Amino acid sequence: MSATGPQNEAATGAAPPSGAGTDAGARTDAGAGTGTGTSTGAGTGAGARRGWALLVLALAQLMVVLDATIVSIALPATQKDLGFSDSDRQWVVTAYALAFGSLLLLGGRLSDLFGRRRMLLTGFAGFALASVVGGAATGIETLILARAAQGVFGAILAPAALSLLTTTFTTPADRARAFSVYGSVTGSGSAIGLLLGGSLTEYTSWRWCLYVNVVIAAVGFLGAAVKLRKAPPRRGTPMDWPGVVTAAAGLAAVVYAMGRAEADGWGAPSTYGCLVSGTLLLAGFVAWERRAAHPLLPMRVVLDRTRGGAYLAVAITGGGMFGLFLFLTYYLTTVLGLTPLRTGLAFLPMIVAIMASAIGVGRTLTPRTGPRPLVTAGALLAACGMATLTRLGPESTYAVGVLPGLVLVGAGIGLVFSPTQNAATSGVRPHDAGVASAMVNTAQQIGGAAGTAFLSSVAASATARYAEHATPGTDTAMLAAIHGYHSVFRVSAALFLLCAVVSATTFRSGPLDSG
Repeated sequence: MSATGPQNEAATGAAPPSGAGTDAGARTDAGAGTGTGTSTGAGTGAGARRGWALLVLALAQLMVVLDATIVSIALPATQKDLGFSDSDRQWVVTAYALAFGSLLLLGGRLSDLFGRRRMLLTGFAGFALASVVGGAATGIETLILARAAQGVFGAILAPAALSLLTTTFTTPADRARAFSVYGSVTGSGSAIGLLLGGSLTEYTSWRWCLYVNVVIAAVGFLGAAVKLRKAPPRRGTPMDWPGVVTAAAGLAAVVYAMGRAEADGWGAPSTYGCLVSGTLLLAGFVAWERRAAHPLLPMRVVLDRTRGGAYLAVAITGGGMFGLFLFLTYYLTTVLGLTPLRTGLAFLPMIVAIMASAIGVGRTLTPRTGPRPLVTAGALLAACGMATLTRLGPESTYAVGVLPGLVLVGAGIGLVFSPTQNAATSGVRPHDAGVASAMVNTAQQIGGAAGTAFLSSVAASATARYAEHATPGTDTAMLAAIHGYHSVFRVSAALFLLCAVVSATTFRSGPLDSG
């Protein structure tokens, strides 16, 4: 597809010529066109409609991403109110991660088969309903079920949103602009969750950390219903149910194993048993997909050099990024003694840095250079920021000790996520856009789960070794914890360096393929 073709379609809404190879459903799903005229008014209407589409899709991604952290920061208040045990507490987080991570590929294919707008609306409505149930919960069982339901509808919502972004913005300049906004939301969503969760917990109730999703979902649902055009579903393509079962079971087992590793350790049967089972199931999934007539995940999606590199980069960055959020939060609360609200506010400069680098730099340079130099530079910048945080001590201040590292990591992450999400969905066939988009979220989810589990074990081991060899004193426990945080920050820096190597060696040089 030429760069000129999609641009003209977006401006005029005219149907492509027969045999052009475009998916009309994908294009009208996002309402790229407003008519068949070629007047300036029609073009202006199409541009406004794409602007609304970008807002709606960014809201969908924001809701999915921030929900991983907004509830976490409210867990102490939630536990005190509902009176559940520490062993039950992890399931408030794990239930969401299990459902979301295991069903993303299915959600992506459902968007391809039944229409992205339809699945986007379903995801918004279901996520809002699950949030209401969770916010009104009077016991841990209801809360866990609601969190699992949020994960299910999040797995429908996330790939629908990203695939709509992919099929709506088709020219290199439009894609760079759209993915700069979308990537900044992805990179900063977890930090926004900490900020919003801290504010809501301190000034209202933990329940509003769930109820706030209703507001976001309502705005997104109305915007999608009014501004996104309905497209006919694809007919005649059967669902790959063996692929669905093996992928969902394999991903669920791997995510569950990562969650258990933090609590039970890597040597526990519940950890390595699920990890081995999940790996075998995913190997079976790949073997099946290579010979299936209508595969859930066509291998052409992931075997492309640039797209495959993008998925790896997203997974590695997810691991390093979640290490930052989790353990820097521990440092801010336990060492600096910040309240939940002030802890959330502490991440605000990072949010600004992410948005500035993604929108200010990524939007301008991606159409000219492609992702390779930007992602490599961003990962190196993030690694420098993590290295800076290894100098934190008990007497460090936020302004001198924490802030420089946060800004560096934020600027780096902004340069990573915007081009990688663009690259991960570039050049795919329109009817594969949903599952290609699902792979982005799957990579980030698995990377984040693996990174959190691995870094937690690194912190625990380093803390225990320090305490074992240190001279007993009143500050020993705090110094041991800080030593553990330093170990985590060093490993996270190494992960970002690995991301730089992956992006430098896998991404093709030059601008991305626009179609």
